[in-house]
Amino acid sequence: MKKLLEISLGVVTGVGGFLEMGSLATAAQGGAAFRFQLGWPILVGTLCIIFLTEMAGRFAAVSQHTIADGIRDRFGIRFFLLPLISMLIVNTLVLSTEIGGVSVALEMATGLKHPWWALPVALLAWFTLWRGTFGLIEKGVSLLGLVTLSFVAAAVMLGPDWHRVAAGLLPNVPHHDPANYWFIVVSILGASVTPSLFLFYSSGAVEDRWDQGYLGANRAIAGLGMAFGGGISLAVLIAAACVFPAHGIARVDDYRQLPLMLVTVFGSWGFVLFIASLGFACFGATLEIALEQAYFVAQGFGWNWGENRRPRDDPGFCLVYTCALAISAIPVAAGVDPLKLTVFSMALTALSLPVTVAPFLVLMNDESYVGNHRNGALSNAVVIAIIGLGFVLAVVTVPLQILGGS
Repeated sequence: MKKLLEISLGVVTGVGGFLEMGSLATAAQGGAAFRFQLGWPILVGTLCIIFLTEMAGRFAAVSQHTIADGIRDRFGIRFFLLPLISMLIVNTLVLSTEIGGVSVALEMATGLKHPWWALPVALLAWFTLWRGTFGLIEKGVSLLGLVTLSFVAAAVMLGPDWHRVAAGLLPNVPHHDPANYWFIVVSILGASVTPSLFLFYSSGAVEDRWDQGYLGANRAIAGLGMAFGGGISLAVLIAAACVFPAHGIARVDDYRQLPLMLVTVFGSWGFVLFIASLGFACFGATLEIALEQAYFVAQGFGWNWGENRRPRDDPGFCLVYTCALAISAIPVAAGVDPLKLTVFSMALTALSLPVTVAPFLVLMNDESYVGNHRNGALSNAVVIAIIGLGFVLAVVTVPLQILGGS
């Protein structure tokens, strides 16, 4: 019964915590510009993150190590600096977008411009991390994110052409604006296959004291939670594809356009649902990314760490998330457009994939860590494909940003 409850809560957490500013903005951009044609990168990204989260949980349960700890232990501190620097840069940008998402939701609710909300949001996130527990962060806040299921209801009620939706799940040649098409593909993949997600997952498994008895639960949580979460992202794309072109919007360049996806279906309540969805989802992501930043640094340098510890017992860990929140709030407080920052940062997220996933692949085949639970041929093939995809994305991201993302 305990394992069944753990699976249920894990799946619900995955659903409620999957959609955030990156997934919302990139899916909405894709639906507005190319209707249903960009369902396939959401499908590919979801399948990739299912494999990576399952492996992250399996690694933690069997080895009792986090991924960051394993990379430092296996490759040494000098090598560890490469993924560390990469994660610090990318996570800072992504954390800014999430703080921006909460600030935009508060602007819509109050009328006060979003730059004024950036520092209060960061302060609230810091206080939650300082006083809260891992269970509160992992389950409590993510449960509030279940309001994002309103996008699924909207997608169904809008009555799309499901044959065209299904056709969009297969890669296709763009009918127009190829540079923008491929830039959005890269952005969607960056929003779906975020290293911080599976790194946070491995840290959470250690925090929750998983052992080999949790391997079955881990497979269910990773598979069902990420699949349902990917379904919400697809629902956003469907809603955007049905709503924006009908209103003559081919490019989402203002966050004030986004509530239209729910307002069209639910009227004034759609505006309320959108504010709640954006606010809760982005605040949950703010906590998780700030926490993952602290996990990665503390684990890499061998400091005491753990959200369930008192701050005085792991001061370095707490200092990292404090600095991360403070620094990431600055661009939003300075007036940077959260929507433009989001799409750009999601594209750059793809750059960090090879340097984090490649050493993880080595760890998952090292018997000294995972014993008989090392990767099989299929898992290795998928991870190799993800690494290859990451290298391709690293090469094309900047040119596509210039040609299609301006």
